[in-house]
Order: sequence, then C-alpha cells, then structure tokens
Amino acid sequence: MNRKLFWVRAEREGSVDPSLLSAALEAGAEALLVPGKEAERVRGKGVVKIVSEDHLPQVDILLGKLPSPAELAAVERLAAEARRLGKEAAVLVEVRDKEMEQAAARAAGWADYVVVWGKDWKIIPLENLIAALHRRGGKLLALVRDAGEARVALETLELGADGVLLEAQGPEEVRRTGEVVRSREAGRVELVPARVVRVKAVGSGDRACVDTCSLLREGEGMLVGSQAEGMFLVHSETVKSEFVETRPFRVNAGAVHGYIMVPGRTRYLSELSSGEEVLVVDASGRARPEVVGRVKIERRPLLLVEAVAGERSLKVVLQNAETINLVSKEGKPLPVTRLKEGDEVLVHLSGKGRHFGMAVEESVIER
Repeated sequence: MNRKLFWVRAEREGSVDPSLLSAALEAGAEALLVPGKEAERVRGKGVVKIVSEDHLPQVDILLGKLPSPAELAAVERLAAEARRLGKEAAVLVEVRDKEMEQAAARAAGWADYVVVWGKDWKIIPLENLIAALHRRGGKLLALVRDAGEARVALETLELGADGVLLEAQGPEEVRRTGEVVRSREAGRVELVPARVVRVKAVGSGDRACVDTCSLLREGEGMLVGSQAEGMFLVHSETVKSEFVETRPFRVNAGAVHGYIMVPGRTRYLSELSSGEEVLVVDASGRARPEVVGRVKIERRPLLLVEAVAGERSLKVVLQNAETINLVSKEGKPLPVTRLKEGDEVLVHLSGKGRHFGMAVEESVIER
C-alpha cells in the first residue's frame, strides 16, 4: 500500500499566500508549489519539498510544462538537468486530446512526476494514464481544484492516481482535500481464522513494542508472525486492564526476530525505527499506514503460539503477559495468557516467500 502524494499550490499572483501555506502544512502536504525565490522562507515553516518553475538551487522539484507532443525533447532535457543537480523533475500536461494523453505517458519515461489536467475530461484519459504509468512505474498526479475532484482522481480504476496537486480557492478546501487524500491511503487486508494448537512458555527474550504517532482504536492492531506467509493480528494496548494503564498508541508486537507488516512489504521488528511506517489493521481487514514514533526493546518472558489455517502451520512469539491480546474470529481481544487449544484467532495469509521483505514467488520453508 503506497502513500498518496498531496501537493498544494500555495501561491497567488506570484507570491506565497500565508493562509494556503498554513493550511497545507496542517493538512500534511508533502510538497508545495511556490515561487523559487521564496523557497527558503516557506521551508522554514515546515519540512516540505519545494516545487517551482524557477530553476533555483533551493528548489527540490523542477517543474516544466508540456504544451505539445513536439516539446517532449524539452521534458527529457528538464529531467537530465534535474538529475545532474540531484533534484527531481515534474511536468505539467493539459490532456486535451488523445495525442496529448499519449505524450503525457511518454513524458513519464523521463520525468519523476507527471501532473495532468483537462478542461473537458473527467475519467477516461485518467484511467488510461493510470494503467500506462502503473506498468512503467512513473508517478501520476492529477491537478484538482477541490476535495470532490481529488476523490475521483484517487479512486479512478481502483488504483487511483498516485496523488494530487491542489489549486484551492481557500484554506478550508486545502484541509478537506487533505482528509480525502489520507482516507484513500486506507486499504484492505484479508483476514481468516486460524485454530490454536499449541501455547507454550519459552523463557525470556527481547521483545519490541511499536509506538505509533497516532492514537489507535479498540479492534486495531498490527500483523506479526514468525513466518512471512502467515501473520497474526496482535491487538493494540487500547484494552482497559486492572494491571496497567492503556497505551492507545502501542502494539506490544512480540519477539524481535518476528516479521511485521508495513506498507507493501514486511520488516523485522528488530530493524524498525522512528519515522518509518507500519500497517495498522482492524478486525474487518481495513488497513492504513501509520508513522512509528518509537520502538521499545526490552527483555521479557515470552510465549509461543502456534495455530493452523487449512494446511498451514503458523507461529508467533509474544510477551507472556495479561495485557497482550490476539484477536478472536469474532473480532474481540483475546489475552494470550488465556489462550487454549481450539481457540480461533485472526491471521493474514500471504502465500509467498520474502526476499529482503518483498514478496517473491519461491519455495521458502520457515519453522
């Protein structure tokens, strides 16, 4: 699951609009389109990339325009110049006919980002470009004017555009569009019940708590397991207990050797660190990326849980404590200290091996 890009034009009549700038930063925009001469002042307000047609040293993404297919060579030169300077290149294309649609797709062969817009079209050219750039790996953004247009762009052809560049009339529209962009980062993960066949105390070891920069809700957790092909939904510490206070930002995720699901791949718990992303999943399979604020690794007593789903045998090693919960097939927290043979818990089955965390089609045996 990839994060959707949210860019905002924060200028009016050639200068930065303070209200648009503040709203864009509050809404989590990753890049701002501003005059290059104001880049350093804007960057001083927050950590963002600067997009500009002014090719100045302080600009991060050089922006050019593609007025016609005959100008494609200019896009290639722009991309070469950006690479030489250690920057990225973006090209703005008005898709007014099929020829310009094809030119936009070709521009993706050079530019890091292609930003498209059109006066009279809504869906079909965007669908074609999403399909074309998905195969090539280029980043496609749609130029939009409000949250409604952003929603359409991000939902088209299921995959949606990689992001949007917003030209908003006011700060409220910036905030609304930011909410739409972040909501489209949510996806779904298939969860199935697995039957517990063994629960065993295995002594002490290092376990990792993953603390996010967001408050999690009851029913949400993270996918963790000793085998990448099958991972257990470990519940967040949002469940009230007589023993300790809740930690609604935390998942006590288990032993450091375990895999944890992050957007698009897995990581080892031992290598996860602040500023990276993990996947937060609820009992219905809804998933979203969240930022890691801290990973706490401490030595604690551990518990091995083994379960079967169909013909697959899955394992996870968790801290042996009343506050650690898996999730029952009914979607309820189930403390690991009360687990017994025959209980059913929710797991995710991937069916693929992993090479440096990426899913691959190969035979891998993990015991």
